[in-house]
Amino acid sequence: MIKHTIEISSAPVHLATEHRQLLLKRDGEVVGRVACEDVGVVVVDHPATTYSHGALRALMESDAAVVICGHDHLPAGILLPLADHAEVVWRVDLQVSVSRPLKKRLWQQIVAAKIRAQAENLAGTPIAQRKLLAFADEVRSGDGTLREAQAARVYWQHWLLSEDPQARVTDERFRRLRDGASPNALLNYGYAILRAALARALVAAGLLPALGIQHRHRANAFCLADDLIEPLRPIVDERVRELYWAGQNELDQPTKAALLELLTLPMSSSAGVEGPLMVALHRYVGSLVRSYESKSLQLEIPRACE
Repeated sequence: MIKHTIEISSAPVHLATEHRQLLLKRDGEVVGRVACEDVGVVVVDHPATTYSHGALRALMESDAAVVICGHDHLPAGILLPLADHAEVVWRVDLQVSVSRPLKKRLWQQIVAAKIRAQAENLAGTPIAQRKLLAFADEVRSGDGTLREAQAARVYWQHWLLSEDPQARVTDERFRRLRDGASPNALLNYGYAILRAALARALVAAGLLPALGIQHRHRANAFCLADDLIEPLRPIVDERVRELYWAGQNELDQPTKAALLELLTLPMSSSAGVEGPLMVALHRYVGSLVRSYESKSLQLEIPRACE
């Protein structure tokens, strides 16, 4: 069953619980309620929001993630459940013992999948698309030849181009910068929501998000989420581009709602299993665990359904 995503941004509420239901109250009146077990992610982007201890405890016990946004409306922190997974210590031991060659082959698969997904977003610029597909075929173990970086340069140069004469943007060049002009903020928000959902899936599987495959920055508590998110970023890119071309350039409530809907996007796996993205993330993480256990490539990277 698909879990609900709750976004709080237009007006403050007080979060409380009653009979295992999450209550959203305003001025003492209940304005919304949902069973805690049906909540997947709560995104809080209003500074006057308040919480009862019982509400946060119930959300954690229901394996929900709570995302707190900062003054720039981008996620600033994530509250994740310390899952009571039956094998959590074994899973962490498994992560620590993964060999370097297996990590490099996993990273090769992740990078190749990312570049192919980027190529799908460049259907309007066939020359650039073919270049990306060639890069994808050339990715080696550990991406030692840096095809990911080379593909990124081509991708972002052509991402906003369109051969459609009716498109709002036909020749604009885009620079992907975290603090750059619109639609960079939209990309940041979409990636952050996806990262939070991935971190939730990792914790639910008994994995430690800090122990990555390729990412290993000592100050990053979500290295593994940052690894696994790579082939899924083009999903966000595609939605942001649609919004941008439609004139939604500001990170307002309708735009954020459109990005949060990505968690319900129909996805398919290489095994032919279909379902919403939030569910597909758990299968994706499960295939990573199988790769670790079998010491072989078992990674099933989700793809958007045709």
